[in-house]
Amino acid sequence: MADPISFGMVNPAIFEHLQTKIDEDSQIREELKNILQVLEKQGRTTQSILSRAHSTPTAHLQNTISDAEKSIHQQVETIVNLGHVASKYPYYKYNGTWTRDVQNTCFGILLCGWLGGMANEVEQGHVGKLLTIEEVGQVLSVPVNLKDRDAFHLTIEEYLQSLITLIDELARLAVNSVTLGDYERPLQISQFVKDVHAGFQILNLKNDTLRRRSDSIKYSVKKVEDVVYDLSLRNLVPRGRA
Repeated sequence: MADPISFGMVNPAIFEHLQTKIDEDSQIREELKNILQVLEKQGRTTQSILSRAHSTPTAHLQNTISDAEKSIHQQVETIVNLGHVASKYPYYKYNGTWTRDVQNTCFGILLCGWLGGMANEVEQGHVGKLLTIEEVGQVLSVPVNLKDRDAFHLTIEEYLQSLITLIDELARLAVNSVTLGDYERPLQISQFVKDVHAGFQILNLKNDTLRRRSDSIKYSVKKVEDVVYDLSLRNLVPRGRA
């Protein structure tokens, strides 16, 4: 047995062991990073496609929706791959590396669903539909809000963050719809964002970041209300609907 004194006060094997752990952690993060780079690129493609909704009349949106669904399906394949890799390791140790990309994917699904897409993936798809967290998980082929095991899943926080992003995007869509001469859509968006805002009032949010961000919903509601009010002043919507 080696004499501890030959190592000085501290055995260097302690730090060699720590370096091995650091190297293992770096390899895991690199493996996840490679997958997330693909997902991020796919996400930019999806967002680019969905942005066409701001310059395309509602009656001509089907091609945009179809293209978005195809792009989302590619993201889903990557998410499934991510899930297989991520589930090998402690979830809460690494989930910070992928949560933003998962939120962006979830947002794309929510927006596509609201526009009338994802009808083959969820029941009763229609324009203005809010997909539930379970329906988004179904589209992604991943479990949601897992409590009974340590594995990759879609969290409630990720879903709510994506929903807030959806509200921001719909407020912008309300303005651009008027530019396209569509005076019906802002009314639909107005009712939707008010309903979602009312829903958030029910939630007792513990996550500080999520709670602060949810406060911004009222500004989106006000933005859409201003659009509807302006339309009503110009007699472009029936009285009683504004």
